[in-house]
Amino acid sequence: MSHSRNFRRVTQALLGAALAFILAACSQPAGVRDTVILADKPAEKLSDYGFFASTNAHAAPSDGVRAYDLVNALFSDYAAKHRLVYVPKGQSATYNPDKVFDFPVGSVLIKTFAFAPDMRDPALNERYIETRLLIHKPQGWVAYPYIWNEAQTEAVYSPVGGRQPIETISPEGRPLAIDYSVPNQNQCKECHSVDDDFVPIGPSARNLNHVGPAGVNQLADWTARGILTGAPADPPAAPPAYGDAPLADRARAWLDINCAHCHKAGGGASNSGLFLAWNETDPTGWGVHKRPTAAGRGSGQNLFVIEPGHPEQSILVHRMESTEPGVLMPELGRTVVDEKAVALIQQWIASMPPVTP
Repeated sequence: MSHSRNFRRVTQALLGAALAFILAACSQPAGVRDTVILADKPAEKLSDYGFFASTNAHAAPSDGVRAYDLVNALFSDYAAKHRLVYVPKGQSATYNPDKVFDFPVGSVLIKTFAFAPDMRDPALNERYIETRLLIHKPQGWVAYPYIWNEAQTEAVYSPVGGRQPIETISPEGRPLAIDYSVPNQNQCKECHSVDDDFVPIGPSARNLNHVGPAGVNQLADWTARGILTGAPADPPAAPPAYGDAPLADRARAWLDINCAHCHKAGGGASNSGLFLAWNETDPTGWGVHKRPTAAGRGSGQNLFVIEPGHPEQSILVHRMESTEPGVLMPELGRTVVDEKAVALIQQWIASMPPVTP
């Protein structure tokens, strides 16, 4: 009898624990959890925010979370990137013709980095590596990095970042062994700071103004959904860097998204005198026949940032071709050479009339 009573007690305890677990799970509201977004501390797990319908890596986004992409994307060792935006219900971002839109407090920009065994087919057997959240808190924007587990069922908060070895095939068909780096929170500030304020980089009018993942123009879609207000009928658009626009426009569009977050007024590299934003009109600001503010091994013994007609003598190309710390540009986010971009910038510089002595 005593064994039977013990068995019943153990069974009841297990059932009680299971019921408590189920009730706790059911108590989590479905959809995005604004209280978690605006909490003083980051959530331990990505799933705590409710951005996705389930914890599975490839789950559909929750209601109110919208996929988007950019005309041109920052190169990050060939990683595929999946972008989502969340704006609190009843609020909207305010349009700006030149800068990133003014998102209301409680907004979140969600970016997941992924690799496939062969990046010529990035959707086949794709694995998520990390998801970065940019959350607009009452005190300003903050960055929270999350690293996905091996089972692809959850991403865990990792403020110190991390490293993961990646073996893949590049889009050009070349084998790659990448020592992929997930940045820590301080490193995020290096790219996202303008005049000591932490700000997003990508979602501006010129980089959103095209047909996005949903098959419609993103600015029109955001306006119709109430995500954005103030967009004009004819907003600016950056040309695709590898499209059919004039060569100079495509080269400058690539520099804008890959370099101008630092190389602009108020950016982390503003003391270089090199200003690569799309709205910079002075060719000297782009580096054309401009001497560097500081020489050294980063210059590769070249005299000018851009030597018109001579990409092989241009510091800009030298630093894009390098993978050496202290020389390579951009400084963060890549460990391999973006060969397609190097060819684009070389072609652009070669097309410039040489400067006669």
